[in-house]
Amino acid sequence: PMYFLLGNLSYLETCYTSAFLPRLLASLLTGDRTISVNGCITQLYFSGSLAATECYLLAAMSYDRYLAICKPLHYSTLMNNRFCLQLAAGSWLNGCLASTVFILFISQLIFCGPNEIDHFYCDPIPLMEVSCSDIHLSILVDFVIVSIFTLPPFLLTLTSYVFILASTLRIPSTTGRQKAFSTA
Repeated sequence: PMYFLLGNLSYLETCYTSAFLPRLLASLLTGDRTISVNGCITQLYFSGSLAATECYLLAAMSYDRYLAICKPLHYSTLMNNRFCLQLAAGSWLNGCLASTVFILFISQLIFCGPNEIDHFYCDPIPLMEVSCSDIHLSILVDFVIVSIFTLPPFLLTLTSYVFILASTLRIPSTTGRQKAFSTA
């Protein structure tokens, strides 16, 4: 299961760099350091969904390590191929859902002026600043979505490693502790 999750993480990182690297290269070649509003929204969707997916994949990986170290006799039963696939699919779906909700909300804003942002990488705040609409609600929605979609995986990761640390420190032999720490 860990290698399957690592494969997902590796693929995600490749996609993540592909979300902004083409625009960066175009900026370097042409000298045009602006991005259109539509290009920004597209880039924001992909980079946001991949970042959220990464949070969930890292939480799934920490849960896998928790099961391997704290419940080694139950590991193969609990972390079977089906459950591992569900964790990976859930990570990807949650990442896409988080970004979709925010992008649907952001795309309802009215944009005025040149409709270009003076960045090669799109960030939500510069995008909202180009809008003629009131952005206070957009900033609040951004904060709520980030809190909802990043706090649970962070807490799961933190909890997993606290239990791993506690379990490892209870191992009586020094060799056993070193082996457990090298696995975590």
